[in-house]
Amino acid sequence: MNRFLAVSLLLVTAVLAGCATHPAPELRPYTAEETKQLALEALGRRGLSFDDYQQQRAALMGQPQKSYSFDNQGEMNAERSVMLHGRPS
Repeated sequence: MNRFLAVSLLLVTAVLAGCATHPAPELRPYTAEETKQLALEALGRRGLSFDDYQQQRAALMGQPQKSYSFDNQGEMNAERSVMLHGRPS
């Protein structure tokens, strides 16, 4: 009977000690840096076009939007000698 009482007392103590622990760390509020990182990760998973991604990323980061565009030079042939801005390409 003493064994049963000792095991029961140990079990009750373990259950009460488990109930007295602090809340899970997931319940704490996120810091500003963590919130920004989560937003950037979600933005990367959206599958946006390059221009839309850069525009929304600049808005999240608080930076002015950079202009990305293609030049009007067209395709180049490696076998053809072309002069660009006074130098061979």
